[in-house]
Amino acid sequence: MPDPAIRSPALDTRAADLIGRLRAWLPLDPGQAALRDEYLGFALASPETALERHGGPEHVTGSCFVFTPDLAQVLLCFHKKGRFWVQLGGHVEPVDGSVADTALREAREECGINDLVPVGGGILDLDRHALGGGFSCRTHWDVGFAAIARPEAAAVASDESEDVAWWPVAALPENVPPQFARRLAGVLTELAHRRG
Repeated sequence: MPDPAIRSPALDTRAADLIGRLRAWLPLDPGQAALRDEYLGFALASPETALERHGGPEHVTGSCFVFTPDLAQVLLCFHKKGRFWVQLGGHVEPVDGSVADTALREAREECGINDLVPVGGGILDLDRHALGGGFSCRTHWDVGFAAIARPEAAAVASDESEDVAWWPVAALPENVPPQFARRLAGVLTELAHRRG
């Protein structure tokens, strides 16, 4: 029987989409599976505000790991506020139909490559992290997706980033967030499993 919360007309369609995607995802990593259950609880507890930037100090964000077609390089931006290299992404905006749409829109805006092609068929990574003093919110419940860029595509930094650059997945820059290498490895493992 369908969850009554998903049929509720008051439920934000973006929240319903996220809940459906979370329920459909069977992560390979047990830690990601446990986190998926926490995300489900968070989204179901406050579907009207969980995805809203101004809905409270904690909310869902969408991010996109952009790769070359051979998955050998990842496109990272140097985040102005965070002062580190990280995947592209940001807050859900009213124009976004889903968190997946958020991830792709943010990636396109932040790297200047408009013809990114989504890959992986859904959620590939979850990362709930506290934010430092330079941010207006306290915690991001980030939902990670992936996309492929043409090898010849030239990335251009946006106003939110100081730089955008390709990095070998096996040789990331030193100043990435804690656990970023683990996250990237998890995304690549999920992609390999789905392609295999």
